[in-house]
Amino acid sequence: MRYLYFLLLLAFLSCNADPQTSGPETVNVTTDSLNEERLRAPDELFGELFREVQMQQVFDDGKTFVDMVPRRSAREIMADYENRKGTEDFNLRAFVNGHFDPPATPQNGFVSDGDRSIGEHVNSLWPVLTREAGSDEGSAGSLIVLPEDYVVPGGRFREVYYWDSYFTMLGLAAAGKDSLVRDMVENFAYLIREIGFIPNGNRTYYLTRSQPPFFSHMVEVLAGMEGPDVYAEFLEEMQTEHAFWMEGQEQTGPDNRAVQHVVWMADSVYLNRYYDSGDRPRAESYREDVMTIRESGRDSQLVARHLRSAAESGWDFSARWFADGEKLSTIITTDIVPPDLNALLYHLEHTIAEHTELIPEKEAWTRRAERRKEAIETYLFNTQSNWYEDLNWTTGQFTGYHTLAGIYPLFVGAASPAHAGAVALRLENNFLAPGGLRTSLKETGQQWDAPNGWPPLQWMAYVGLRNYGYDALAETIRERWMENNERVYENVDKMVEKYNVEDMTLEAGGGEYPVQDGFGWSNGVYLRMASPPPAVRQQ
Repeated sequence: MRYLYFLLLLAFLSCNADPQTSGPETVNVTTDSLNEERLRAPDELFGELFREVQMQQVFDDGKTFVDMVPRRSAREIMADYENRKGTEDFNLRAFVNGHFDPPATPQNGFVSDGDRSIGEHVNSLWPVLTREAGSDEGSAGSLIVLPEDYVVPGGRFREVYYWDSYFTMLGLAAAGKDSLVRDMVENFAYLIREIGFIPNGNRTYYLTRSQPPFFSHMVEVLAGMEGPDVYAEFLEEMQTEHAFWMEGQEQTGPDNRAVQHVVWMADSVYLNRYYDSGDRPRAESYREDVMTIRESGRDSQLVARHLRSAAESGWDFSARWFADGEKLSTIITTDIVPPDLNALLYHLEHTIAEHTELIPEKEAWTRRAERRKEAIETYLFNTQSNWYEDLNWTTGQFTGYHTLAGIYPLFVGAASPAHAGAVALRLENNFLAPGGLRTSLKETGQQWDAPNGWPPLQWMAYVGLRNYGYDALAETIRERWMENNERVYENVDKMVEKYNVEDMTLEAGGGEYPVQDGFGWSNGVYLRMASPPPAVRQQ
């Protein structure tokens, strides 16, 4: 039901997004499965109360409050707040604790056991990270209840996340948990049908953005388990997701080059960017975004959208999005056409083309996929640096910031053999470190930069290199990454979300929040890398 997205978009575009003064925003939407209040984010529902809680740092982590569960309706809580906020004995923390329950976290009693092997540890964690279908019905707060079971990453990440889940599914498949893989695909298909796209996560405060589109890859995993009929089963949802990313294409042209996610490059040639439809500070990182906006001295709505759009990319944050390559306050995410997003959309288009039965439609989707493949080669491969690189579409210049986003075209089979060879050489000479691959070639203090390595990027580099015959380098990456995981597990009896790949004396890399335990995609990639190599994607 794509009307939901349109209504959300209109509501957010029409709001006053000044981070200090804006009031609650209303999104008048109803579906069969989600009632009106469930579709409103906490910053909309609780207005001034929300802003005071976040700006006064009542909780160390801004995500805590937006994940809390109200004990009464928002209307009743806000009426009580208005009556009491000016009284002499008013205590904000006490008020919040009296009106909200802590974020729902199932009590599982799990304790890491250092006597387990790393594989045994990972497999023991699946029940801990699994949430049952509808288990929070009626008391979910900002949580969007899903119809089937799902796996969360772990730690502060108490909900399902879109792109994380693909890499988690790889491990579930390797562990023989076929039914849970299907459950998760069904959940994402449900979100596409109900909302028109897959949100960043199943929280109301994520309803303005998606994440890297891995749904066609998820369907591919399920088809590998159940057979090719799976593609036909989810073909309509894949087409709907594509429509979401291409919304506004007909409005673009030489005089209006970018609309929503779509960027016009030339006649009949379109590429995509990350683009969050909201233009106010993120609810889950409200204070941090407000401070960044103040530091920037730029238009508050513009900076907020750039911050939110970087969150849609999953790379929140990396200096790849910064105009000066150093400071978050210079962020320009929507000015950038990235190779990772466009490679994933190529895979989506190619998958739809392969499994569409009507010949005219098959031919149209094939042309669409081939045009994107050619555009990736033409616009996103820098022959000077021999790397697939972010392009600033407003200037027509490459950003000059090299990251592992450049390996995505190899992962999906969209790279030419010559360009794949150039990427392989640079990976070996510049990105390869003792513990795996660096995310970028520059240390900035941002978590999606050196010296950190991330599980999904290791997996995609490994697969991409094998696709083009660079098996020895792929195997080196696999071995170093798994050894790094095993080293950390031996030290602390847990898997973490990211790892320092340069200093083998440390537990993991830095970032904007503490290292999280769990951890869904680390578990998934480790188990899959310990399994037989994947089939080579035909070029």
